[in-house]
Amino acid sequence: MHGSLESVRQLLTGVLAGLDDVPTENVVGVCPSLVHLAQCRELLGDSRIKLGAQNAHFEDAGAFTGEVSAAMLAEFGLSYVLVGHSERRQLFNESDELIARKFSAVQQHRLTPILCVGETLAQREAGTTEQIVLAQLDAVLAIAGIKAFASAVIAYEPVWAIGTGKTASPEQAQEVHRIIRAHLAGQDAGIAEQIQLLYGGSVKAANADELFRQNDIDGGLIGGASLEAKEFLAICQSA
Repeated sequence: MHGSLESVRQLLTGVLAGLDDVPTENVVGVCPSLVHLAQCRELLGDSRIKLGAQNAHFEDAGAFTGEVSAAMLAEFGLSYVLVGHSERRQLFNESDELIARKFSAVQQHRLTPILCVGETLAQREAGTTEQIVLAQLDAVLAIAGIKAFASAVIAYEPVWAIGTGKTASPEQAQEVHRIIRAHLAGQDAGIAEQIQLLYGGSVKAANADELFRQNDIDGGLIGGASLEAKEFLAICQSA
């Protein structure tokens, strides 16, 4: 929950100005707050930057004051919608089942869900990281099925490494990414091979290269570092 009309304008203008230095094969996207979507759509114009939203309701319409549906978001020409971000899970008590419904709703409107999964520090210390992450993944598989992941992205974001300055080591991050890909491969090897797996946990320019060198880390879901154009662009160049 960051930004004003002026700060968003400055940030996107800075990113657009440096975009030529980012390899064209690297997909770049931004997910602003809902109130800035229209402004971002206008600023981005026909640039290669994809636009996404941070959340969506699972119903198309109804008595859900304050919510925004995937049907509404689709009218803004979006490409992506974050689903199950750790803050939605932790602060707003969104269950695995609710997130699975949001995932399906987003796909019904031809938007690509970025499914976020991850464990808390207590869960990691208890040795249940794999169990927690796969349970979050299985909730979506149970409702949407493996074929739905042919048009989805998965982001592993350890809760203990978000906004804390802590980052999972490249080896720790790679291991969870490997587990996710192997789990999907158990149902469809082709989908598992092609799906994009992103790491989100205090990624910054200083550690992006090492993280992105890992076999199963295809890119990053960037938080605080995305609020400064030069830092964000440096990460994009590393992908």
